[in-house]
Amino acid sequence: MRDRLTIRRPDDWHVHLRDGAMLAAVAAPTARQFARAIVMPNLSPPVTDVAAAQSYRARILAALPEGHDFTPLMTCYLTDATDPAEVRRGFELGVFTACKLYPAHATTNSAHGVTSIAHIRPVLEVMQAIGMPLLVHGEVTDPAIDIFDREAVFIERVLVPLLADLPALKVVLEHITTAEAAAFVLAHPDRIGATVTPQHLIINRNAIFAGGLRPHAYCLPVAKRETHRVAVRKAVTGGAPNIFLGTDTAPHMVEAKISACGCAGIFSAPTALELYLEVFEEDDAIDRFEAFASENGARFYGLPLNDGTVTLERVAQEVPAVWDAGDSHVVPFRAGETLRWRMAA
Repeated sequence: MRDRLTIRRPDDWHVHLRDGAMLAAVAAPTARQFARAIVMPNLSPPVTDVAAAQSYRARILAALPEGHDFTPLMTCYLTDATDPAEVRRGFELGVFTACKLYPAHATTNSAHGVTSIAHIRPVLEVMQAIGMPLLVHGEVTDPAIDIFDREAVFIERVLVPLLADLPALKVVLEHITTAEAAAFVLAHPDRIGATVTPQHLIINRNAIFAGGLRPHAYCLPVAKRETHRVAVRKAVTGGAPNIFLGTDTAPHMVEAKISACGCAGIFSAPTALELYLEVFEEDDAIDRFEAFASENGARFYGLPLNDGTVTLERVAQEVPAVWDAGDSHVVPFRAGETLRWRMAA
């Protein structure tokens, strides 16, 4: 049995750092574990231009502990009115690493999202030309489609035609949750990347209803039935080179989670690496963990691998019951439970 594991310093390719008091509370744990992170732009108002991204990046850096070594990678929130020239300018300046496609009303702060792919066709053509990745929240929002089927339907109705229409566009299908998504990503290793969260590897949809409604197990996309969890987990621990770590850590104040209309999002940043490592250990795939956490994402984005290392050790740690956030708090994923691994100081 292995008791220590040292890997190249990893990256998180999908993070919600929020803003204001929440940013101040949650930036540090992500920076502690990861060298870089793709930062989601769904603030209120969203990050839709270069100036907004530069300002947000400055706020993130100001919120980090002194002496940090962390690079936030900024993204542009696409709307029906996004200017292709602004996207090109942001990418060429090194401000935007990618653009994020939220179907309108698909998730938190997505009201300004895209209502039809046709409306952003000029933007996508520019992105294809300059090699800029498109990050996709892959769910349809048609109310006639069952919430548990929205990812599979998105692939069929939106993603397949998009890839055929723009054959050189690089796409990251984020936080995949279904067997259909896993199979699609595995079938397109040169065109499609995918991120996977710790929660979608660990829980299925029963967790949302275990003994009552469990708001801290609710995120979007929602966890699916067990057969989907197993399929996604098999793809991740099987060593696919185009699947990489993306926590989708998405903190909400406890009063926003426990309410008449609770917010979607799971906060995993404090123990993200340990959560993932437990999965790889359980599937006898520890030797594939470094590629998933530290190599696959950088290669897909065309970025250099990180210098330095982090070490995880087999030391039990209890996940905090709450995480202080200004005048309130956030409940982390698996709060109060004991994990087998701990990141060494």
